[in-house]
Amino acid sequence: MPNASFACDMLMVTYRWPAFVLALALVLLAGPACSSGNDLILATTTSTQDSGLLDVLVPAFEDESGYNVKVIAVGSGQAIEMGQRGDADVLLTHAPSAEEGFVAEGYGVNRQLVMHNDFIIVGPAGDPAGVADASSALDALRAIAGAGAPFFSRGDDSGTHKLELKLWDQLGMTPDPASDSWYEETGQGMGATLQVANQRNGYTMSDRATYLAQQENLDLEILSEGDPVLLNIYHVMQVNPDRFGDVNADGAAAFVAFMVSGAAQALIGEFGVEEFGQQLFVPDAGKAEDELAP
Repeated sequence: MPNASFACDMLMVTYRWPAFVLALALVLLAGPACSSGNDLILATTTSTQDSGLLDVLVPAFEDESGYNVKVIAVGSGQAIEMGQRGDADVLLTHAPSAEEGFVAEGYGVNRQLVMHNDFIIVGPAGDPAGVADASSALDALRAIAGAGAPFFSRGDDSGTHKLELKLWDQLGMTPDPASDSWYEETGQGMGATLQVANQRNGYTMSDRATYLAQQENLDLEILSEGDPVLLNIYHVMQVNPDRFGDVNADGAAAFVAFMVSGAAQALIGEFGVEEFGQQLFVPDAGKAEDELAP
């Protein structure tokens, strides 16, 4: 049986694996004793990793606090499941409804608004489904389904996947890869799913930050954006130390405080501006959520 240190090191790379492999790895390797001393386990969505934002924020936090952050980048749903098992100390996710349930059920505490950006629907420049002519995100998805154009879902219970399923439900549709040949699930993170859609000349839904970070390697274009339903909000929260005595409560509290601090919020606001000419994330600490817009 692997020791806790080996288990945690292995977990840091599993975010690149398909979902079923990740789930098996978590069962075999994870345990509440992963974090100790100055180690802090951050379970987060792949968009924060694939966009490069964590490459800025994590070193800044480590330098300021002295903690050593072990990042596990998976879908938000899987990150929340890790928190429900006590296999992480702190979460940074973008699945508000699931997060609210996580806190209400006593698994999480100290949930704080951090930032937002938006989701976009991207596809090939030729746009065979006519998505660019759609007046809303729902109309865009309806056009893709109506044309039977290839659509690649993450299929990984991420915040992106949760929103996509919600939109299909609002259309009265439940696409199934077993019966709908145009609809496929990658079981991968956002960066990998964008690459699959690019290679297969198809459509997908992405957070804007990951798309922009990878745009130079993609032939996909933004075809639907700006709909209020595409708002993408991120929160940070601690795993409840009263429920899981082995979590690093002090480190988690320090990370939450850092993420809403003026220093971190400035880094978030500056991220991507020089390279892409626009913010990839909008800092939101202290704001009211009902004031946010894509």
